[in-house]
Amino acid sequence: MANDVGTQLRKGVVEYCVLGLLQREPTYGWKISEQLVSLGLIGSIGTLYPLLGRLRDQGLIIAQADESDSARPRKYYSLTPAGREQLGQFRTQWQPFSDAVSSIIAPDESSTPHPTSSATPPKGTRS
Repeated sequence: MANDVGTQLRKGVVEYCVLGLLQREPTYGWKISEQLVSLGLIGSIGTLYPLLGRLRDQGLIIAQADESDSARPRKYYSLTPAGREQLGQFRTQWQPFSDAVSSIIAPDESSTPHPTSSATPPKGTRS
């Protein structure tokens, strides 16, 4: 189940990470993939292109071909105004959400084993 947690967390935020990278500068898919793979946010470039397609279909990014660099044109992706707005909404909600979750799941440093609790039940009782 631990692996599922990481996968679910990544699914929830990787789109916004792509928007964040594109906010910095328009760039091509391979470069986006390298950054996300190095941070452990996606497994491979094959995961990225369907995501870019969804973001494009939602009107959050646009793709433009740049044919000046090489024999094979690269698609450069950039944010649309709707993408900037979506990223801004995420940014506004992220820190309070993250703080709330952290406050709930953080280990209680003052907790010590309760004197009546133990790993093994006393003799004559059932667990």
